[in-house]
Amino acid sequence: MTTETDLIRNIALVGHQGNGKTTLAEAMLFRAGVVTRPGRVESGNTVLDTQPEEHDRTQSLTLGLASFSWGDYRINLLDPPGYADFVGDATTALRVADVAVFVIDGVSGLQVNDELLWQVAGERSIPRILFVNKMDKERASFDVVLAGIRDHFGWGVEPVDLPVGEASAFTGVADLLTEHVILYDSGSANTSDELPADIADREHEQHEHLVEDVVEIEDDLLSKYLDGEDISVAELEHALRAGFAAGSLWPVLCGSAVDAIAVDRLLDFVCRIAPAPSEVPGIEVHGDGVAEVRCDPSGDPLAYVFKTQTDEYVGQVALVKILSGTVHADDVLVNQRTGAKERLHNLLRVLGSKHTAIDTAEAGDIVGAIKLTDVSTGDTLAPIGSSLTVPPIVHRRPVYGIAVAAESAGDEDKLATALAELVSDDPTLEVTRDSETHQTVVRGAGDVHVQVALTRLKRRYGVTLQTEPVKIAYRETLLGTVETEGRHKKQSGGHGQFGVATVRFEPLPRDEGYEFVDETRGGVIPKSLIPAVGKGIAESMGRGGRHGFPLVDLRATVLDGKHHSVDSDDFSFRMAGALALRAAIDKVGTLVLEPVDHVEVTVPSALQGDVMADLGRRRGQIEGTEPAGDGEITVIASVPTSEVTDYPVALRSMTHGRGRLALSFKCYQERPEPR
Repeated sequence: MTTETDLIRNIALVGHQGNGKTTLAEAMLFRAGVVTRPGRVESGNTVLDTQPEEHDRTQSLTLGLASFSWGDYRINLLDPPGYADFVGDATTALRVADVAVFVIDGVSGLQVNDELLWQVAGERSIPRILFVNKMDKERASFDVVLAGIRDHFGWGVEPVDLPVGEASAFTGVADLLTEHVILYDSGSANTSDELPADIADREHEQHEHLVEDVVEIEDDLLSKYLDGEDISVAELEHALRAGFAAGSLWPVLCGSAVDAIAVDRLLDFVCRIAPAPSEVPGIEVHGDGVAEVRCDPSGDPLAYVFKTQTDEYVGQVALVKILSGTVHADDVLVNQRTGAKERLHNLLRVLGSKHTAIDTAEAGDIVGAIKLTDVSTGDTLAPIGSSLTVPPIVHRRPVYGIAVAAESAGDEDKLATALAELVSDDPTLEVTRDSETHQTVVRGAGDVHVQVALTRLKRRYGVTLQTEPVKIAYRETLLGTVETEGRHKKQSGGHGQFGVATVRFEPLPRDEGYEFVDETRGGVIPKSLIPAVGKGIAESMGRGGRHGFPLVDLRATVLDGKHHSVDSDDFSFRMAGALALRAAIDKVGTLVLEPVDHVEVTVPSALQGDVMADLGRRRGQIEGTEPAGDGEITVIASVPTSEVTDYPVALRSMTHGRGRLALSFKCYQERPEPR
């Protein structure tokens, strides 16, 4: 019995920026009758680019969802951005989709993000289709692009279409399975079994190659083929579907999103070949151990919030994939992160920024939900009493930062709330407060990611921001051991202030912190007041040394002192400790320490020398290299933090987007004196 789950197809359109993913999505919606006229990215009127920032930049900047019908099927189309800074959304789309359609530029061929996202899809073992787009453009070449794809991805890449004409002469495709040709005239598709003479011989040759490759998937079919028996189209398609699901074959189709040529062919092919949610392996969940949850409409309800977005009219919209069971409007599930009950007041069918209320959603479906109390990206919604939780997606740690502050004091609370909501919607962003530099820092995957987030923050929350570069948290330590006296005496009539402390200061090894020792004898300072000396020294360390940076790695040993039975108090000895430290700084001076980052740069092997030379210019110490697979290598180094604040942007330029960067704090070391 066919269920609604069996007729769902969850598709992610992925690929490099500018390959035409959003235009292809628009063409699909047009062919499906959802829109009467395809929108244009340049005009800012597409269904899936809904944010003003997307219209301003004429590019996708956030994950879009369009749910629509194609014949008997329900298609949930996920359209993530193609720009490298927003790879987190593409990774998310590949987490919840059951098939990936890689949109490849028919002119430029395979590009950086195509390759990077192919790796991500491979790690998840998601079936992949390639659609060579822009076959109507000048200099488009299906053969050249196909050869490039095979060079990178291997001979599992299998064309199932051939273009009929190229560039301005592109009019349709030849189906290598059926050996029919589908021609398009003013948007109408006409199917014929008469191949154009100029491609007939080549089509027959490619058909035979396809048959030879496909029959090897099933032993019975191979035996039949070797015995000289005819192989039906249905048998070929069945074997192709099995190879596709197993990840041994990756079909290649072609067309034009702008002219909607072969877009209907792509939709038909995906519905026939791609697996239903019930046919993919179950998802791993954690609870009392690790378990697998299959996509079963009759199972216990389990839902995963893979994205939250803020809509100016309805508030927060949670995009949810139903992993198991059947969910009804007004059902109550538990947010496993907070432990709070969430009533699903409204379930929505999502079409860009348009929402249609629905009553139920079966396992495998992707829907929206609004009016939830406290839900963030990555949350699991489960039945009351369940311990099951879906492991969240682990994104790369953000590496590019900008410091922000509210322009007016009245906006400070608003800014804090706005930043928290931004991070809730986009967990690839990070907001931290640096206690040493007193800056609030917003970090993202790159400069564009952060700038878009701040633009969105200003528009959505009305906060006027000041921005500045991230300050480096330098520190200081004493240059040597010294003994000094701190004397605080104040008499202005009545009760005065008096405290004297003799202290030995000595530097400690890196990262040892602050150590206070009492070696006084004979009650020269009352025991109750000795801690005040240490507190005064600690406070003075925080106020900074000769260069204004906090002092660290210091042992202070109080040796002697004097007190007055009436005028000595806690404050007096705090001042004595602070004055002793000031005197020590004046006598021996301080050394400036700078933070150093552990840096890992992954690039194609051919770029290893360029990266190592550039890190050397940044005062980096190369610690080694490690193979990263797929012809890549990871360069490992220690580099001063001040030298890598702009490195994400520089690395992208130097490697043409092929470099990946990981940064983490390592230690403090002596900063060389400026020449």
